[in-house]
Amino acid sequence: MSKNSPEGLGWTAKRRSSQKRKLRGSKKSLRRQLKYFYWRLVRLQGPPEALARGLACGVFAGLFPFAGSQTVLALLLAFLLRGNKILATVGPWISNPFTSVPIYLFNFQVGKWLIHDNSEADVSFESWQDLMKLGSEVILPLFVGCVAVGLVCAIFSYFVGLWLIQRVRDSNKQRHRRKRLKDLQQKYPD
Repeated sequence: MSKNSPEGLGWTAKRRSSQKRKLRGSKKSLRRQLKYFYWRLVRLQGPPEALARGLACGVFAGLFPFAGSQTVLALLLAFLLRGNKILATVGPWISNPFTSVPIYLFNFQVGKWLIHDNSEADVSFESWQDLMKLGSEVILPLFVGCVAVGLVCAIFSYFVGLWLIQRVRDSNKQRHRRKRLKDLQQKYPD
């Protein structure tokens, strides 16, 4: 059987399609999905201030230990503050299984410092029952710390998000202007 025979071409086509199927779970498809989400975020419509408010609402909600309901809190805040709901759902991603423990420990320490609680709480993370017995010794400093750190991070993310959104939009405008100018120069050469 030669390479030019129909059976040979069919075999290579099957082989290529099976290789493409194998790539779906690979880095290439992940990179493609990340690019897709990046461009979806870049192309979000609306005033930059509303987009930045949505991001800030999401970051604020992401710093609370309400696992599973952070997105609901972010959407509620974005609705009340007239922020972008899509970016509000992206913001809580700052707290994930890898970052949640350090975030909550930091928030707990900040809360203890803010309410001037110098007591040494013997916090045991061996079981939820041990944690529930401590009650307000843990919950009050954690909540105060979450509000304080959340406000600071939300304000910071608002201004960084606003700057970044305006910069990306200006860059896109310049790229489109250069492309139009190049097209005009090709259409009407000197």
